[in-house]
Amino acid sequence: MSQPVEAVLVGAGNRGREAYGAYALRYPHRLKFVAVAEPIEERRELFARQHNIPPERRFASWEDLYAQGQLAPALVNCTMDRDHVASTLPALELGYHVLLEKPMAVTPHDCVRLVRAAEKADRILQICHVLRYTPFFAALYEVVHSGRLGDVMTVEHKENVAYWHMAHSFVRGNWRNSRTSSPMILAKSCHDLDILAWMIGTRCLRISSFGSLTLFRPDRVGPEIPERCTDGCPIEDECPFYAPRIYLTEYTGWPVSVISLDTSLEARLKALQEGPYGRCVYRCDNDVVDHQVVAMEFENDVTVVFTMHGHSHKEGRTMRYDGSRATLRGSAAENELVIYDHVTGREEVIHPGQIGGGHGGGDTGLMNAFVKAVRNPGQEVLSSARASLQSHLMAFAAEEARLTGQVVDMVAYAERIEAEVMAEEG
Repeated sequence: MSQPVEAVLVGAGNRGREAYGAYALRYPHRLKFVAVAEPIEERRELFARQHNIPPERRFASWEDLYAQGQLAPALVNCTMDRDHVASTLPALELGYHVLLEKPMAVTPHDCVRLVRAAEKADRILQICHVLRYTPFFAALYEVVHSGRLGDVMTVEHKENVAYWHMAHSFVRGNWRNSRTSSPMILAKSCHDLDILAWMIGTRCLRISSFGSLTLFRPDRVGPEIPERCTDGCPIEDECPFYAPRIYLTEYTGWPVSVISLDTSLEARLKALQEGPYGRCVYRCDNDVVDHQVVAMEFENDVTVVFTMHGHSHKEGRTMRYDGSRATLRGSAAENELVIYDHVTGREEVIHPGQIGGGHGGGDTGLMNAFVKAVRNPGQEVLSSARASLQSHLMAFAAEEARLTGQVVDMVAYAERIEAEVMAEEG
């Protein structure tokens, strides 16, 4: 049996610890973490204990980690969105192959800079577009590219974010404010734009978008509503976002595990009384949209409509592909694809196989691919930074279209961004 790939972790928060750290614990013959950089001591020490990392390999910052030189072939970067560039560029220069959480950066120019830096260093820069690695979307890709639908004419894709998930991550949580993280279309929906770009397989030519923050605003409630759910809210019985109902149950997995490393009832109550997750959803400093639609035109006259909203009763993506020979409808939550043949009138139902791990098996598939890529650096990476660049630029263009009310020429937009970065490099 081959030795595990050694890696360092930068950012031991929820994704770093519970997704990629858990993978290493589950498959110790594939991946071994040998160092960790994390500014919050409690998180750093917990990860270090779980992975038997010695004290001299525990760092409070990525700068302290990088000062030691290259400690392993691979690095997994799970820092916050706005830290990605500063923490990835020096890692590439040191020689690390990097797995980077999405979005890769919060400006289009920085995305291009990361892509070019990885290519210049001849290092792997793989983006955590985990949906590409799920059995469900792999099966969808196989159907679309097999020709069974004929020529794809139009696509409808919806990201139905459950109401509690919207409140947790994008109203109370880390991705609530575009000034401190990134716009919703980038933070959440770059997954979906990546899937659409992958499925269509050609360039996006034009893009427009509409959307707004409609529900989670101070003007939706009166002055009698307190700042926190734990301060005696008069509408707690009828409010679907009442924090104690979400976080103070017997369940302690995600998203409950995010609010406190100590998942005891007492610690969780204290977190709601003092931390961000106990705030009233109408009293937060959030500004990202809670619903948005994006219309796209791809080469070969393919038209696509993408809708994201945070008001669903059930989490899950749904889609419809209409082709010249057949129509496909799908539900990721139901793990079901249905093909309606236009000639025979027959329906075929496909239930893709499933594997363990988060994101419908995508976390496991992503890590398997990264480990394989580090062991065989010459192989093509499915979600390389270059492959992921189009969907990131589509997200930035969609946000520009939403804010300006203009239709964005995607080809000119992408060429301009890359040219400006190249001009900076001289």
